[in-house]
Amino acid sequence: MIIVMEKNASEENIKGVQGKLQSWGFSIHLSQGVEKTIIGAVGEKSHEACNAIEALEGVEKVVTVLTPYKLASREFKKEDTVITIGDVKIGGKEIQVMAGPCAVESREQLLEVARLAKKGGARILRGGAFKPRTSPYSFQGLEEEGLKYLAEAREQTGLLIVSEVIDPRDVELVAKYVDILQVGARNMQNFALLRAVGKANKPVLLKRGISATIEEWIMAGEYILAEGNENVMFCERGIRTFETFTRNTLDLSAVPIIKQLTHLPIIVDPSHGTGKWKLVNAMSKGAIACGADGLIVEMHPEPSEALSDGPQSLKPEKYEELMKELQVVASAVGRSLELGEV
Repeated sequence: MIIVMEKNASEENIKGVQGKLQSWGFSIHLSQGVEKTIIGAVGEKSHEACNAIEALEGVEKVVTVLTPYKLASREFKKEDTVITIGDVKIGGKEIQVMAGPCAVESREQLLEVARLAKKGGARILRGGAFKPRTSPYSFQGLEEEGLKYLAEAREQTGLLIVSEVIDPRDVELVAKYVDILQVGARNMQNFALLRAVGKANKPVLLKRGISATIEEWIMAGEYILAEGNENVMFCERGIRTFETFTRNTLDLSAVPIIKQLTHLPIIVDPSHGTGKWKLVNAMSKGAIACGADGLIVEMHPEPSEALSDGPQSLKPEKYEELMKELQVVASAVGRSLELGEV
């Protein structure tokens, strides 16, 4: 349930409600907005508990949350969540682009891509050090060596780093090097991993599973939120349908749906969503037009030689073209995108 406190409720009133809820076995999540203080109570609710809480001093009303997800819901928090990492804000007016190779292949490759990504206007560098692949014989990533290259790229360019973690045992290691932990589509319902990243003090980019419903996806985010990590962003990367022309079917309707149902930011991945670099430009513009807070795109100096996902990776010149066009679309929908020195 959600407890809405009165506008003039004192700290003593708020602590009194929290104490009562905790004594009944509820876990508490406090959200203090400009106008209202909201207390989210997760646990076995009862009609008697709702009545008792509503009678406490400083309580305006008690709202029963009907959706299975509580902390992610708009009922819990009306305002959009804006994730702040240094001077980068995700979920605000400015569109953020995460760009880079699917996999970190070498130090030279990554540093070159990082410079190109920054030049085009990206604020965040993407690159996989741990690569869960469909085939056990495919390139699996450089692991910690790749993470070190990512950290060096951040030091040289000032870009933030997002990279995937695939095992709960590796969360601490990956978090030591990166700014954003990515949970990939194959791990969306790896609940041990979700709990582990929920305990980490790092923002999390949660990709949608290939056959996941919207509710299942949000519930996966709820696992992270329930562990105390409020900095969760969703990532739509395409779902499996009967269509075989594209790698996946990019579900852009998920963007306004996530915005309607939750207060969390949403990023779109048009590279995995289509599997074809020729479609990335159009789908990227569509994503921003329908309300996405940012994009994660794959870019490689020589896609034909990439060790992973070359066919969906943009060449540097195509990436630069995309960024210029995105700036126009962002402006048209009341958002902004700052370009680099292209």
